[in-house]
Amino acid sequence: MITGSIVALVTPMNIDGEIDWPKLGELIDWHISEGTSAIVPVGTTGESATVSVTEHCQIVQFTVETVAGRVPVIAGTGGNATAEAIELTTAAKKAGADACLLVTPYYNKPTQEGLFRHYEAIAKAVDLPQVLYNVPGRTACDMLPETVARLSKIDLVIAIKEATGDLQRGRQIRDLCGDGILIYSGDDATSCDLMLEGAQGTISVTANIAPKKLALMAQAATSGDAENARRIDAELQGLHKNLFLESNPIPVKWALGEMGKIELGIRLPMTPFSDQYHGELREAMQQAGVINQ
Repeated sequence: MITGSIVALVTPMNIDGEIDWPKLGELIDWHISEGTSAIVPVGTTGESATVSVTEHCQIVQFTVETVAGRVPVIAGTGGNATAEAIELTTAAKKAGADACLLVTPYYNKPTQEGLFRHYEAIAKAVDLPQVLYNVPGRTACDMLPETVARLSKIDLVIAIKEATGDLQRGRQIRDLCGDGILIYSGDDATSCDLMLEGAQGTISVTANIAPKKLALMAQAATSGDAENARRIDAELQGLHKNLFLESNPIPVKWALGEMGKIELGIRLPMTPFSDQYHGELREAMQQAGVINQ
């Protein structure tokens, strides 16, 4: 069982948009040394929407090889076509990923029955544990708790990344599924509270910037130490908010650039972080202690 802070890792790029493999390797090593519990390559934060299928598979392979068994790798393999999700999940299985993260099909707005059949088909096709991913704010598709409960009965469906930001939604899933599924927060701003209510961890954007503090907060929250969890989370709330001043991963890549961790490459239609927001995010980074005052 994977618990604690799981980073939704950025994909470093050069200014020309090419993947920066050395920086990706450095980020992976840094996260492991800082206490990150698991790594998610090529999720939304990893620009899965703008890398090619070949690059997608290469990033997963590179991550698995670089991690070398030190922490689990949960490969982002979602797609809005079931056949594409099966193709990516098959490649992740071949690469040696420990599990896959499967966002709900986006844009085409499937029914709840369509969602069930989508994940069921992937489970039948590929023997790899699945983490469901519900983020209706980006996909225009909301996987309801009743559908999660149906899916939780499939052996390979082990967890859900719940990113509605609605704590009541997490409670509904827990009530319907019991111990049948692990719950991970997908919303940094409410992740501490969700873990204190019984979620097993968080798949985090903020962890890209403050991996050690996020890991300590998650450890405290999942062990029921509310006082310490909330104390650490208070220092991170500015990041939780300001890393979404523009669409993810625009702000988080700029912040990592400010920290000297990556170059500022990003692919269209994502654009560089707007100058007008630099001060707000820099202040949040200072509050969190990831850069000097």
